[in-house]
Formats: sequence, structure tokens, C-alpha cells
Amino acid sequence: IHVQLLTNSKAYCSCKSLYAPNEPNSNVCPVCMGEPGALPVPNRKVIELAAKTALALNCKISDSLKWDRKNYFYPDTPKNYQITQYDNPIGSNGTVQLPFGGKVGIQRLHMEEDSAKMNHQNSESSSGSLSGSLYSLIDFNRAGIPLAEIVSEPDITSGLSAAEYGKELQRILRYIGASDGNMAEGSMRLDVNVSIREKGSNELRNKVELKNLNSFRAVQESTDHEIIRQAKLYEEGQRVRQETRLWDDKAKVSKIMRVKEGESDYRYFPEPDIPAMKLPKEVVKKWKSELSELPSEKRSRYKAEFGLSDADIEILTDDKDLSSYFESTVEFGSDPKEVSKWLLGDVSGYINSNRIQVKDLRLTPERLSELIVLIKSKKISGKIAKELLPELLNGSFDGTVAELVREKGMELITDEKVIETFAREVIGKNSNKVSEYRSGKTKLLGFFAGQTLAVSNNRADPE
Repeated sequence: IHVQLLTNSKAYCSCKSLYAPNEPNSNVCPVCMGEPGALPVPNRKVIELAAKTALALNCKISDSLKWDRKNYFYPDTPKNYQITQYDNPIGSNGTVQLPFGGKVGIQRLHMEEDSAKMNHQNSESSSGSLSGSLYSLIDFNRAGIPLAEIVSEPDITSGLSAAEYGKELQRILRYIGASDGNMAEGSMRLDVNVSIREKGSNELRNKVELKNLNSFRAVQESTDHEIIRQAKLYEEGQRVRQETRLWDDKAKVSKIMRVKEGESDYRYFPEPDIPAMKLPKEVVKKWKSELSELPSEKRSRYKAEFGLSDADIEILTDDKDLSSYFESTVEFGSDPKEVSKWLLGDVSGYINSNRIQVKDLRLTPERLSELIVLIKSKKISGKIAKELLPELLNGSFDGTVAELVREKGMELITDEKVIETFAREVIGKNSNKVSEYRSGKTKLLGFFAGQTLAVSNNRADPE
């Protein structure tokens, strides 16, 4: 998995790392374009974010940093080599805990730089893929943007597990602020290496790398497809080549891209323009202390502290902003389960229908908590709360929820004599229904209750 790190400048120069698809080749300089004599300088923020990511993945952090050159000749590589880390990655031997059980080992995490972006023209695919394109344009804005490459151990056995691993990694990156993990913009790119083995054997056969995976659904489908494709080839007595294949999301098949290079083809050697350096333990300790609570930790805490269902926990912790909003609302004194119900119901419905994010909500956690407390204290009913919610969500009322209730005259009526008056009015207007009820149609009780609420403008206490 390749992840673009959230820095203001590129990995080895001062060019902006801004994603600017409408201004191609505007954020470039002699360093990231590989001009003769230009010298790279490591970005300190890149080292920090890479180390924090490795720490969040439970990796061992190397106490020394060393960079290497990886040589290959592609049109999108302006220097004809990539500055990366070969035999001494910044992080190694980590693990990721998946939400539904199981762990995936992390072999290594290393720093490197991104290549330029190829824009394939007149492609068969609406997404602009290489398949069927007539020519390509190159945008070098992306060249030199800092990356963390995360390599997992072969612990994944299905497309579903591969997709879940990718989702959890995306959550971790967003929680710690290392990357936005935006797959649509290419700041998180997943390549899947698939190899199979005979039943009862521990020896994995040749691996095939799958590229062009722009969604977690594509990761799942392509992985399952490749497992079946390789199994069929072996059953037919054929050989699986070590190669790179492109996933065609429309046709749901993989297509040969190139025969996979081996390590010797890259001719790794130490980067001569960047000296090795020490990474002090006290600096790593400080970075570790700055990490926020991780998704797996938050899921465990929500279960133990709030007693929420696994389904609610999964949704609440998927988005860090949503979980922060939830916790802030609970801190104002609301019942966690009620907060979860309102957030995942009406509030999420408003967010989705208006295509906004949690941080754009005009309903503050304090106001949502007040609404829930008013329901619990029988000042308003749940039905009244739903009527008030639109004004609170769109920010058209600036006062407290209690002030809004008073302004609209929507206080809950709990006086039994007043409610009895409403009930008698309903009975008087529905004599036929009364006769049917008395003859044994007891289900009509719900009808009378509903009509009584209607007469009271939903202000009568339904209990």
C-alpha cells in the first residue's frame, strides 16, 4: 500500500505537495525533476509522519535512517530512479488488528517518493486507464510527493480480508493525521500481490501483482478473481508467471501489464546525496506520545464503557470526526446509547442527504445533548424532538433547545386531566370505532392513542 503523507512540501525539495489536477506541471523544480547537479534534502515532517504511522502499526522503529536508489526507466520517473529505503526501513515487524477479528502482520514500512501522474488519453475506460489509450500526458506535480509504502505479511486469505485490511489502515492513517487516505485522488493506492499454494503446503508459488485498484470493492473483487485464475492455470498444468496485471473494473478481469521485475533489475545502492543519520530514541518517544487513540482501541473502549452494539461501534469509529462528535455529546451528560441512536439515525440522514461532513454540522454536540436530555426529563417527546431537529440542524435558531421549545409552544403535556380531555374528544368523534373496540377489536387502542396525540399536536405524553 502506498500512502501520500500530509506534508506541505515534497519529500526532498521545497515544492508544494498540493494536489492540483487543473494546473499540471506547476509545482516542480530542478530537484524533483531530476536536473543535473540538483541535491535532495530530506523533509523532517516526512520522517515524523512515517515514524508515527509505523508506531501506530506496532512496528519496531529503526534507530538509524538510510536512503537508497531504486533504478528503473519509466516515463513518469523524471530522475530514472526513485529515492527510497531498501535494506533498512524506518519501521518493521508490526501488526494490524482487524475489526472483525484476526491480525495482519506488517513486514515493513519505508519512506520513498511518488512518481508523476500519467493521464491516459482516449482510453476505452471512462476512468482514463492505460487499457486502450492512444497516448499519455504526464503531470509532474506528483513527482517527489512523499510516500510511505506499507508491506504486509502473507496473512490475508481472501478478497474480503484484503479489503478490510485496507479500510482499517485508512482509518489509522486518518486518525493520526498522517494521510487523508483519499483513494479517488490517489493519496492511498493499494496493490495486491496474490500467490497460492497447494493444500497442506507452506510454500507459496509465483506472485502476481494487481494494480489499478481504485476502491476497496475493486480490491476484494480483483483478489478473489486472481485466486481463481491462478488455481485454474495450475489445475490445467500451466505455469503462473511473476507479472503485473491491471484490473479492469468494468469487465471484472485482470489484463497483463508487464512481466514483474526482480530486485536485481532495480540495481539498488545507497543514495549518495543523502547521508545516513541517527533517529534519537527521545524523539521517537515524543512522537509516540502524540498519537491519538487508534480505531481498535476506541472500539474496545466503546464496548466496555458505553455498551454499544458492534454495528453501532463500527459506524461511529469509522470516521474520527463522527466519533469525536459522539464523545463530545456524551460529555454534556447524554446517555451514550441515545446519542448513538440520534447520530446514526436522523443526524446521519441529514449529513448524507445534504452531502456534507460532520465538521460542517451547525448542530453542536451541546445542543444535541440538550435535546436528548429534554426527552429523558419528559419536557418533550421523541416526536417533538424530530420536529425541532431541522431548525437545529440548519442553524436557523440561535438560542438553546429549551428556548426553541418555549417559542413554539411544544412543551410535553403530562397532566393526565388535560390528556383525558383530548381522549374524550377523540372518543366522541369516533363512536363506530368505540363500538368495534368494545366488541373485541383491541388493536384499535393504537388508533385512539394516535388520534389523541394528533389532537394535542403531538404534545401529549404517549406514556
